[in-house]
Amino acid sequence: MSIDRRSAVTGGIAAGLALAATTAVPKSTATTAAHGRTPDRETPVITVSGESPARTNIPTARDPRASGGALLALATPKEPPSQGRWYATYAVDVPQAGPYRIEAVATVPVEQRHTEETGSYVRLAVNDGPAVPVSRSQPYWYESPPAWGDLARVTLGEVELRRGANTLTFVVAGPTVLDAYNGYRFLLDEFTLTPVPVALSSVHAQDPEDNLGHYRGGERATLTFALNAVAPRPLTVAYRVLDHTSKKVLSGSLRLAAGAGSASLVLPALPPGHYRAVAALSTAPKGTVTGSFARLPDRRAVRGHANRFGVNVFTHALMPPARLPALASAVAAMGVGHVRDGSAWPAAQRTPHGPFDSGLFDAVAGVFRERGLKVLEVVSPPPDWALTETSVPLPADLRDAYRYAAHLAGRGKRAASDALQLSNEPDVDATASTGDQHAAYVKAAALGIRDRAGAPPVVLPGIAQSGVFQELMLHNDVVRYADAWSFHGYPALDDTDPEPPSAPDDQRELRDRFGARTPLWMTECGAFLPARPGTDLSYATQRTQARYLVLSTVESLASGTDRQFWFCGPPCTDEGVSFALLSRDFQPLPAFSAYAALTSLLGEANHAGLLTELLPRAAGFVFADGAGRTVTVVSAPRPRTVAVPVPDGPTRAYDIMGAPLRTPRRSTRGTVRVRASRDPLYLVTDAPPPGRPRPPAGDERTGRRPLSAAEHIVLNQRYAAANAAPGKDDGDAEPPLGYRLGATTRMWVDVYNFDRAARTVTLSARPSGGWAVTPRRVAGVRVPAGGRVPVPFTVTAGERVRPGVDRLLTFEARLGDRAVPPSVSRVQRRRGA
Repeated sequence: MSIDRRSAVTGGIAAGLALAATTAVPKSTATTAAHGRTPDRETPVITVSGESPARTNIPTARDPRASGGALLALATPKEPPSQGRWYATYAVDVPQAGPYRIEAVATVPVEQRHTEETGSYVRLAVNDGPAVPVSRSQPYWYESPPAWGDLARVTLGEVELRRGANTLTFVVAGPTVLDAYNGYRFLLDEFTLTPVPVALSSVHAQDPEDNLGHYRGGERATLTFALNAVAPRPLTVAYRVLDHTSKKVLSGSLRLAAGAGSASLVLPALPPGHYRAVAALSTAPKGTVTGSFARLPDRRAVRGHANRFGVNVFTHALMPPARLPALASAVAAMGVGHVRDGSAWPAAQRTPHGPFDSGLFDAVAGVFRERGLKVLEVVSPPPDWALTETSVPLPADLRDAYRYAAHLAGRGKRAASDALQLSNEPDVDATASTGDQHAAYVKAAALGIRDRAGAPPVVLPGIAQSGVFQELMLHNDVVRYADAWSFHGYPALDDTDPEPPSAPDDQRELRDRFGARTPLWMTECGAFLPARPGTDLSYATQRTQARYLVLSTVESLASGTDRQFWFCGPPCTDEGVSFALLSRDFQPLPAFSAYAALTSLLGEANHAGLLTELLPRAAGFVFADGAGRTVTVVSAPRPRTVAVPVPDGPTRAYDIMGAPLRTPRRSTRGTVRVRASRDPLYLVTDAPPPGRPRPPAGDERTGRRPLSAAEHIVLNQRYAAANAAPGKDDGDAEPPLGYRLGATTRMWVDVYNFDRAARTVTLSARPSGGWAVTPRRVAGVRVPAGGRVPVPFTVTAGERVRPGVDRLLTFEARLGDRAVPPSVSRVQRRRGA
């Protein structure tokens, strides 16, 4: 999608001020009068035109769709001309001091249903105050109704204004990742100010600027109740704190003095777990506000390569920059060792021969790595300049993939990612790309990475579901280029109480069938849980999510998965479903605390066996924690008492949130009796498990061999647009999915040489199912170092080739006495041909 370049020119300071006032009854006046100061029912809603700031260095643009025929319009890769920021200051007069809700018709910083083009995050300064980030979460922006074009009707929050003259300044302080470049984009048609009553606005633990509501035993923890403005008179807030079972553990009230904006209390000692704080002003008990916090286990998770746990973050799509450090700290405190994030190729390389600029992603990766987290970077689709009609979503010239991947691998220890994943879910996109095309791309990109000294691990594309696409990639012998095998696993879309998917078992069997020994990474796992617009998941569903996270992770690790990434950490909703570990207000959900307990108690999570004797009444999974202890995870479809075999030694029990339970009673038969339920519990025994637990995940590059000259030759079949395979229909299309050929079809095999010396190969075709290829063999194909040579072939359908049936078409090559990894496609005869 292209940017309207009219709005990218630098304009002078706009003169004048356009204010339009209309009388309106504030929506909340009738129901919240008792909170404090009550707005006059005739107080006007103030509307301010975006194109008429008092001072600005942002240009304006004319557009007949805008409310006044024009708007503030920033869209540029250029740095701001002065003060290190783009800004627009507006002068407003308000008839009454107090809090005002600010709403705007503007761009939003996340993708929405009606547009994928995003804008920049902004800061907002009131009068002489600091520019405060408007750091609302993705669900707020995503659910904003469309206005016109790329603009939406957004609520930016509440500001406190004085009576009379005020200034409001919008600031775009830093660049962001846009469709085709790193830059600045903020379009503002108009904004409104609506008076609202003084009210309780939030309840949060710790300081939300640098802590999202988590602490450990021994750390001082506070609970703060904040207003949307200073109290006009003394107010009282009543509160209660509930644990994850909704049992009340604390209650009381606090006095807010006149002129105060908040009140805090020091939390007493609480066991590890998830807690909700429900509060209301005593004058308006129905106007409750709920916050949440996590008291983390005292034992910290293991770090480094032995940590098997990860979480998806995708910060540029989901996170306001101002909250990134706090997110990174929360993720690290939760005990995962890895984050999965994505970088934008189009923004990093704007022209074919232009410089690479991955600075924005490097900065993000640096924030995570400073906190001890390893970063798995997902490579995005290429820029438009690299695509052709028949190559989408892959580069038409695989040398572009090689060069970009080499750049990613060579950024240096300062900011380089710890592993690189070569695309995301290519098997369910809306294009006609095929498994053989994607395999050739992966080979080229992997070579670009592995040809760099000290290169990070190469991770295969995240496959959404096993099937034709993935198996075709494997027939192309792509695994030899990678250090980790990646897949995704989700339950059914409409399952509100989901069971873990079979993906880990399916992928392990597929890997074994193709003779690979590559470590298995589930780079996305989660559940599609229903969330109504404007709200988080219901609390019952939040508990379901926590239970599912633990059980699905434990079962996946037991099936042989070496690393598991939950999708996702930051607040995230899409088409009515939610995935996140944090609420819309960046506070921990129960699944956050459950994940923290899992990482703390399982340690290295080295699987040691299943307790088949408990089936079907209960399920038991045995792990070694890497510190000499056995951890047994037990659950049951309904509450019941079960006798669980454990090694000799002291045994302690913990609930799903990591809180200690009553010491289980040991029998003379080497078992302990516990009350199991759908919420998993942990039995920790101070003795190692019997047998040989699976060793911890190590550096995937251990034992990596150099790729040969023959493996630096990449074959890629290329067909005309008329022969393109049918689209994958978001992964739901049934075979045949091969290239659609006529009775006689002209095609090419591109021979790439990514070696440092010229190479000469012999190329041959191996058709099947009645197809024929001429010539069958081409000798003496000389390809210069870093070069590409297209070799033409004619593919002919024999008499017994039936339309609509996929057959394998293989092209092989030899470099001297060494075989080149093949190119294997599927072809079908087009009906009527």
